Amino acid sequence: MEPVHLAGTTVSRATLHNSDFIKEKGIAIGDVVTVRKAGDIIPEVLCVNVHNSNAVFEFPKLCPSCQSPVVKENDEAAIRCINPDCPAQLLRNLIHFCSRDAMDIEGLGPAIIETFVDNGLISKTEDIYTLTYDKINSAQLEGFKEKSINNIINSIENSKKNDLGKLIFGLGIRHIGAKAGNLLAAHFKNMQAVMHASVDDILEIDGFGDIMAESVVDFFGNEKSRELIKSLEESGLNMESKAVIEDNRFENKTFVLTGTLPTLKRAEASKIIESYGGKTSSSVSKKTSYVLAGEEAGSKLDKANALGIEIITEEEFMEMIK
Repeated sequence: MEPVHLAGTTVSRATLHNSDFIKEKGIAIGDVVTVRKAGDIIPEVLCVNVHNSNAVFEFPKLCPSCQSPVVKENDEAAIRCINPDCPAQLLRNLIHFCSRDAMDIEGLGPAIIETFVDNGLISKTEDIYTLTYDKINSAQLEGFKEKSINNIINSIENSKKNDLGKLIFGLGIRHIGAKAGNLLAAHFKNMQAVMHASVDDILEIDGFGDIMAESVVDFFGNEKSRELIKSLEESGLNMESKAVIEDNRFENKTFVLTGTLPTLKRAEASKIIESYGGKTSSSVSKKTSYVLAGEEAGSKLDKANALGIEIITEEEFMEMIK
């Protein structure tokens, strides 16, 4: 907007990222608006004073960066591009893909990923698996010696063996966290089955709701997503679930983990529970079967006591799985 002095500073812009707000206020390019500082800090458009002849602004139907269709979920104002290879989202997508809970590629931290992107070594997710020693070495990047390059290449190669659940999480599907990725992998067994699953198929998984199921279907319905999966498969990534069910002794049982366990990490304990047919939850409720508590358990322990939920130690838990 044209600069205006307001509450001690000159204001020349105010965020209008919410399409519902724009429609409600009837804002068009060229309008004269009233602006205030919300909380005496943040510039906020209150209303339109003078309309010009332009129509109310409408968000684009295609992403300005990659031209993929954008989506708007019913309960949200945000409009999103869900193309996994969108250049405007590339860096954050790559960082997530390589992170510990996803593909766990040691050596490809945020700073190195950014360096590789800036130097043209990576321009999309699947480019990670085209990296070679010669390709990195020929870029003559400062600080990249023989040992560090080989470590990166070895870590990339090892990531190909990861369980399907880690890959699903690494894809960055909206509303799908690490736990949901593992559930999808364990239920459908392979990537092709996940990709062709319907909303109703996914809703059969305990813990999945409409929003999560629709998000998965929307993601794999995108042509760019299917191309990415095909490329990753051709690069040798594992597309099968490695989940092993020892027996079903914890079937229909829900565990909540809280505090620091003496020897087990939470991820390790969760994997054990799932291998015996049980599931974990992040919150205590009447449906909770056990609370596995360590040191500094906090409020979850208090709620478990109030609800009469059985609280077990790591030692008791290990006895249960003998």
